[in-house]
Amino acid sequence: MSAHPAAPVPDRLFDDEREQRWRARFTAPRMSRPGWARDVPDRCVYTSNVSGTTEVYVWDRATDQHRRVTDRRSGTHIATLPPDGAFVWWFADSDGDEFGHWVREPFAGLPDRDQPAPALPGVEDGYPAGLEIGRATVAAGTSTDDGTKIWVRRGDDPAQVVYQHAEDAGVGALSEDETLLAISHSEHGDSRHPAVRVVRVSDGGLVAEKSDGPGRGLTPLVFAPVRGDGRLLLLHERHGREELLVWDVLNDTEHEVALDLPGEVVADFHPDGRHLLVWHTAAARTRLHGYDLETGALSELPTAPGCVGSAEVRPDGTVEYTCSSAAEPSTVRALHPDGTDRVLVAPPGERAPGSVPVEDLWVDGPGGRVHALIARPTGVEGPPPAVFALHGGPHAADEDRFSAGRAAWVDAGFVVVEVNYRGSTGYGSAWRDAIEGRPGLTELEDVAAVHERCVADGLVDPQRCVVEGWSWGGYLALLAVGTQPQRWAAALAGVPVADYLAAYEDEMEQLRAFDRALFGGSPAERPEVYREASPLTYVDRVRVPVLVLAGENDPRCPIRQVDNYLDALAARGDLRYEVSRFDAGHGSLVVEETLRHVATEIGFARRALA
Repeated sequence: MSAHPAAPVPDRLFDDEREQRWRARFTAPRMSRPGWARDVPDRCVYTSNVSGTTEVYVWDRATDQHRRVTDRRSGTHIATLPPDGAFVWWFADSDGDEFGHWVREPFAGLPDRDQPAPALPGVEDGYPAGLEIGRATVAAGTSTDDGTKIWVRRGDDPAQVVYQHAEDAGVGALSEDETLLAISHSEHGDSRHPAVRVVRVSDGGLVAEKSDGPGRGLTPLVFAPVRGDGRLLLLHERHGREELLVWDVLNDTEHEVALDLPGEVVADFHPDGRHLLVWHTAAARTRLHGYDLETGALSELPTAPGCVGSAEVRPDGTVEYTCSSAAEPSTVRALHPDGTDRVLVAPPGERAPGSVPVEDLWVDGPGGRVHALIARPTGVEGPPPAVFALHGGPHAADEDRFSAGRAAWVDAGFVVVEVNYRGSTGYGSAWRDAIEGRPGLTELEDVAAVHERCVADGLVDPQRCVVEGWSWGGYLALLAVGTQPQRWAAALAGVPVADYLAAYEDEMEQLRAFDRALFGGSPAERPEVYREASPLTYVDRVRVPVLVLAGENDPRCPIRQVDNYLDALAARGDLRYEVSRFDAGHGSLVVEETLRHVATEIGFARRALA
């Protein structure tokens, strides 16, 4: 590894009120929607950045007392409560590497100097592969280089392995009476389109199996919350998009829930087991609906304006949810059965400043119509510079949600263009799967189509377009400046795949399985496809400044393959590039670190365009 030029962090981005505003969007306290213990719904758990690092907190609604649970250097963001609410479970990894085990501590707190205890003694450390906590049964998945194991602990007995396979799998759902366990698996070799197996909790014996065949996934969501009820809610894609299926496992009957809605849906049972809470996503917006399984009646819920995120139905029928838009920061809200909608809870301190709304842009691309979101700065004369901010995943999508990062770029005078390229979710199975066999280059065809339309419409200055992203978006940014060097003025890549062959060797097994499904095999089986998709292949074609931000402990886009790419840039000797390394994993949960990342990116882009 060569010594690489470190990217400077600007002390300030602005000389006016924008400086305080952009920082306040990150430092303002925010919180996730509190999840509650099923049998003691006054006991809740959530995550918040109020300390400056995302950590786990509990909230006792009966006393309105909040307590911080975790205090770790790199933060904590995965936690849950068992039905009785007696303990808090959280996942303990090392400095963001995602490899570890579940621990637990009393809801009321530990005595001084005591440490949380392993929640599942005897279960090996690994990457988490699902968790279901019942009243007397726990099912947990672990993923290692050897594949996936699913463990079941009944009462105080030692945990036992009830499922094991070299391919990717995970805990799906536990029945209300804790006799049935649904497992999502890819024994057929395609983790992008999983099958479902239901086993007996008592001995792991097979109860039922369901697969829709090649290219059609089935995803278990939840069992009906009624004892003795064998109905399992799943997602299927038999008609070209993700839709709902109710499978009665015990009677081996099924019912497709056909909803007259565009886009895609996901759902959860109401506590009564007779209704569904439905998330409906179309054109980068998500709204909530109620669905009556007996009558087939569907109705949109009168939630607050904006894009809905997390949501759940309380025992009394209240729907608690999060909601935001590009212009308005997220709030945690409650929609009561009488139609009253209110802010449920807010962290202490000032709310984050708002930003500008986004506009929709639809562009005819080589694979169909491409949807993009445009955020424009105010008071800018002539076509402004632009940042094409490409989302990660690739199975994700940019939505009309609040983003402090997007807002910072707008304050800096950039048009922000977010492209839901092929591979994105929410636009149907064919759109999501169109990148199979040719990842990276396929997405960039859509980005190019949007770029050309933005230039033609005078939305952006063609000489000042920066491509930026994190994770898969960072990978696309590096690939873009290698394969489309004339289109971009700079690349900013956070935690990217940079050398795909080395990345496959070092990444977590869950992602190796994903890559095999995406590429049609391993690098040994499809070496040319991996080389064609790797930014390292095109490093000699890069003509513009490159910034790379990388986590030392990243299990998804490991540091060695990033160093390989940086060494190749250094070997050229004729290209301006910089690197920002940080001591965390696939991103950071520390607010100050995130501020440094954003300042570094905007500062680098300004210098590159100057």
